[in-house]
Amino acid sequence: MAASPQKPAATPRRKVSRHRGEGQWALGHFTPLNGNEQFKKDDDSLNVRTRIETIYSKAGFDAIDPNDLRGRMRWWGLYTQRAPGIEGGKHAVLEPQEMDDKYFMMRVRIDGGRLTTRQLRVIGEVSAEFARGTADITDRQNIQLHWIRIEDVPEIWRRLEGVGLSTTEACGDSPRVMLGSPVAGIAEDEVIDGTPALDEIHRRVIGNPEYSNLPRKFKTAISGSPLLDVAHEINDIAFVGVRHPEYGPGFDLWVGGGLSTNPKIGQRLGAWVPLDEVPDVFEGVISIFRDYGYRRLRTRARLKFLLADWGVAKFRQVLEDEYLRRRLLDGPAPEQPVERWRDHVGVHRQRDGRYYVGFAPRVGRVDGTLLSKVAELAEAHGSGRVRTTVEQKMIVLDVEEDRVESLSSGLEALGLSVRPSAFRRGTMACTGIEFCKLAIVETKARGARLIDELEQRLPDFDEPITINVNGCPNACARIQVADIGLKGQLMLDENGEQVDGYQVHLGGALGLDPAFGRKVRGLKVTSEQLPDYVERVLRRYLDGRATGERFATWAARADEEALK
Repeated sequence: MAASPQKPAATPRRKVSRHRGEGQWALGHFTPLNGNEQFKKDDDSLNVRTRIETIYSKAGFDAIDPNDLRGRMRWWGLYTQRAPGIEGGKHAVLEPQEMDDKYFMMRVRIDGGRLTTRQLRVIGEVSAEFARGTADITDRQNIQLHWIRIEDVPEIWRRLEGVGLSTTEACGDSPRVMLGSPVAGIAEDEVIDGTPALDEIHRRVIGNPEYSNLPRKFKTAISGSPLLDVAHEINDIAFVGVRHPEYGPGFDLWVGGGLSTNPKIGQRLGAWVPLDEVPDVFEGVISIFRDYGYRRLRTRARLKFLLADWGVAKFRQVLEDEYLRRRLLDGPAPEQPVERWRDHVGVHRQRDGRYYVGFAPRVGRVDGTLLSKVAELAEAHGSGRVRTTVEQKMIVLDVEEDRVESLSSGLEALGLSVRPSAFRRGTMACTGIEFCKLAIVETKARGARLIDELEQRLPDFDEPITINVNGCPNACARIQVADIGLKGQLMLDENGEQVDGYQVHLGGALGLDPAFGRKVRGLKVTSEQLPDYVERVLRRYLDGRATGERFATWAARADEEALK
C-alpha cells in the first residue's frame, strides 16, 4: 500500500476581506457572479419595455422570456403575483414557474406621495377597468394594483403617463420611489422644503441607464419636516431637514439604513447639505453603491453592508475625494420630534391659512372606486391635491377652514377615518399571501380583523401604538421598528396542527429613540390567538407604565413574563 503523501507544513491563514471577489466594479470585478448579474449584463433592464409593447402584450404571457418575466420586468413595476391555492412556505420548494400566476402586480411610482386629483382618478379608473378594483397604498407612498394582464400593460402605461405618472424603476435593482414629506411646502412647522431636490434627482436619475444596474434596490427619503415623517433611519440614503447654526436650513445626510433579515439603522455622515447640492450628493452616494457595492451574494448586496465594512469615516472620504471632489460641511443632527404620531392624520393648519386633512384607510387597502370617490370629494371641497404617506395613509391638501368639517364627514361616510382609533391609525400590513410569492401567511384581512377586535376590547385606548403585520421575514411592513411587530411564519398549535402564526417583536421605534424591537425567547402566537395576545400585552402596559411612558420604553424594560 502506497504511503500517503506528506502534508506540507501548515501556514497561517490570511484573512480574506469581503471586498475580494465581491463583484465590485470599482475594483475591476465585472464578471457576473450570479444569475441576476448575468441578465443585467446581457441587456439593460429598461430595454424590456419595448419587448412588452411590441411582443409580449400581443403574443401573451407564455411568450415572455424567463429572464424578462422574473427579472427585467421589475424595472417597469411588474411582478408576477402568486398562483392561487399555494400554501405558505412553498416558495422554498417549488420552482419559480410553479409559483407564478399569469397576472401581475403593478406598482405605480408616486415620488414624495404627490398626486393631483386627476392622477388619483386615473389610478382609480385603471384599477376598476384592469385590476379587478384592487388597490393598496404602500408604506413607501406607492399604489399597487393586482390582476394585471400583460396584454393590458401598454394601455395602462398610456393612461398613467398621460397624467404624469409612471411605473419606471418602481421595482428592480434600481433607484426606487423617493419618499418625501407629504406636507412638503405647506406645513407650518417645516424646516425646509425638499421638493426641488426630489424633482431634480428624479430628472437626472430615474430611467437613466447610468443608474439602472445597481447591486440591489436603492431607497431614498427626503424630508424637511420636524416630525421626521419619512422613516429616514431605514433608507439607503436620507436627507433630513436641520438648521445649521451658521448657514441656516439644509439637510443632514444619512446612509446605509435598511430592514429585511439583517436590519440596520442608517448612520449620519455628519455632513450638512444645502438644498441646491442635494442632487449632487445623491448622485455621489448612489454611484458609490453602483461602483463599490457587493454583487456576489444577493443577501449582502445592499448599501448597509458596504457601510458596515467601510465605516462612516471612509464612506465620507470616498464620497468627497472620488465623487464630489470637495469637502462637505459638518452639521448638526436632527432634533428629536415633539409629536409621537408622524402620519399627519387629522386636521392641520397649513402655512397659507388653509388646512390639510389626513385620513386612515384600514391597513392601506382601498379600491379603485374608492380612490375615484376621494378625488371627487377633494375637488368638491376645492382641493386639487392629495398625498400618500409612509404609514399607508392619505391626505387632502388645500382645504378652506369652512369646508373642513364637510370634507371630514364625507371621508367618514366612505369609511375613511379622519379621527381613527389608535389601532386603526397605527396598524399596517404588507401584501401577504393573497398576492405575494414570498409570503407565508395572510396579512391584510388579518390586520383589519385585529383592528376591529382591539377597538371592541380596548375602546378607550388612546396611546400612540404601531402594530405592523408582515407575511414573511423580509419586513416590507417594517416589523422590527414597530411597537408590536408580527413576522408571519408557520407553527404548530396546541393540537400539533400546522397553522399560520407570528413571531413577535416588541418595542421597536423610529423617530424618538430609533431601535429594533426585542424578541422574547419562544414568543410566537397563532393567528387565532393574536387578538388575545395583543390585548393582554397592551393591558399589562397600561397597568405597568410610568407616567407618560411610551410602549417601546416599557417593552424594553419589562420582564419577559409581562410580554408573553
